[in-house]
Amino acid sequence: MRAFIDAHLRKPVTLRDLANAAGYSPFHAARLFKEVTGQTPFDYLRAARLSGAAARLRESGDTITSVAFDFVFSSHAGFTRAFTRQFGLAPRAYREQNATLRRFLPIRVLINQDFPRKGTTNMDNSNKTKAIFVQVVERPSRKLLLKRGINAQDYYAFCEEVGCDVWDVLCGVREALYEPVGLWLPEHLILPGTSKYVQGVELPLDYSQPVPEGYDLMDLPSCNMMVFQGEPYNDDVYEEAIGQVWEQIKRFDPTLYGYQWAPEAAPRFQLEPRGYRGYIEAWPVEPIG
Repeated sequence: MRAFIDAHLRKPVTLRDLANAAGYSPFHAARLFKEVTGQTPFDYLRAARLSGAAARLRESGDTITSVAFDFVFSSHAGFTRAFTRQFGLAPRAYREQNATLRRFLPIRVLINQDFPRKGTTNMDNSNKTKAIFVQVVERPSRKLLLKRGINAQDYYAFCEEVGCDVWDVLCGVREALYEPVGLWLPEHLILPGTSKYVQGVELPLDYSQPVPEGYDLMDLPSCNMMVFQGEPYNDDVYEEAIGQVWEQIKRFDPTLYGYQWAPEAAPRFQLEPRGYRGYIEAWPVEPIG
């Protein structure tokens, strides 16, 4: 059903269409979709269409009305209301402010597919399905302002080597394209005697401000990043929440979605863990073929 929706974002879709694609009755198809994803089929469809429309607004000069109709919204006003509810920003403001992809709501997909298949009668609730959100986003060519460590392979070792004030410096960079991140550098970007794990913030290519002492500035080419976002969690169990997402990523097969891992194309990165939004980590990928 998810594959059918993704292939028909710009066409009318009925519950009967989804049921036929899944081989179930409409009622059973809708129930299973909600159990597995936490969303109704049409909540998912609307979110997917709005994400596609937001990308079109950013990448093209099409009018808002034409984008709305192309993604099967019946009116400019209805599209504007739905877009604003989903992203917290009206389509015109989104385009004029050149807002970034971090405003997108990732699409929920099931990674650990321990749900009952057709013909089964029960499910072991002790092995409850874990769902994460997955979305492939395009990062433009950009600069990266970063602070390197010495031997650090993760956040804790980095803080021991460098201290914890780096984040405050990065948060103060007004030209930042996105929020600061922790990054695992590909081998070709690691300088001799420096760490794999670093902290940094991405900047426009024309960034020309002085580089703070002890920091580096490098160019990064455009790339595709597969972004994984776990379920919201209580902040006092954040390590467990991160571990759950890592376990799911290990088991994830990007080829099912037409991509393959591309570890040398860009740094893998993690956003600051915040329980209300779930743990977020991104891995570089490239289209197959």
